[in-house]
Amino acid sequence: MGTVQDDENSDPVERRILQACDAVGEFIAYWGFKNIHGRIWTLLALRREPLTQADISRKLGVSRGLVSMSIDDLRKYGLVRSVGDERGAPCAAVFDVWPTVSDILRSREWMLVETARLAFEGALEELNLAEARGARTAYDPSRVRALLAMTEVAQGFLKILLKLRAPPQLEVFTGWLGRATGVVARVREVLNKD
Repeated sequence: MGTVQDDENSDPVERRILQACDAVGEFIAYWGFKNIHGRIWTLLALRREPLTQADISRKLGVSRGLVSMSIDDLRKYGLVRSVGDERGAPCAAVFDVWPTVSDILRSREWMLVETARLAFEGALEELNLAEARGARTAYDPSRVRALLAMTEVAQGFLKILLKLRAPPQLEVFTGWLGRATGVVARVREVLNKD
C-alpha cells in the first residue's frame, strides 16, 4: 500500500502491523469508505500509546496533510480522540466503533433495503391490479412475493443488528464475536443443506 520501509518499519512486528492496517483499509474501502481511515484507525487501535499526526504520517508513508484531513474525519465519526488539549496532541483510537457502525447501517444499508422493499411492494400491487383486470403478465406474482419476503427478512436482521450494543470491554466483545461467528457458521450449514 503506501507504507515506507525505514529502519523502524523493517522490524517484522512493525511490518505485520502495517499489513494489518492495510488489510483493514482495504476492507472498509470495499464498503465505500476511505482506505486511509481504516489504516489510521487500525494503527492507533493497535498501539499501546497514542501517536502524533507526524508519527502516523511517517509510519504509514502518507502525507501529513492526508493524515490531518483523515484525523478530522475520524474525530467527526467519533472513532479517534485527541489525548491532550494542545495543538498537535497525540491521537488515540476510540475502540467502541458500534455507534458509528450502527449509524451507517441505519442511514445507508437500511435505506437500500427499504428502497428494494418498496419497489417489490409496488410491483406486486401492479401485478395484482393487472390480474384483477384479467390481464396476464410475463411476471410471476409469487416470485415477487418471495423477493419481497427476502427484503423483509433482511430488514429483520438489520433491526436485530441495530438493537445490539457491543460490550464495552474488549474481552467481552471478543467472546461475543466468537459466539456470533458460531451462530453464522451454523446458519451457513443449514442453508447449505438445501
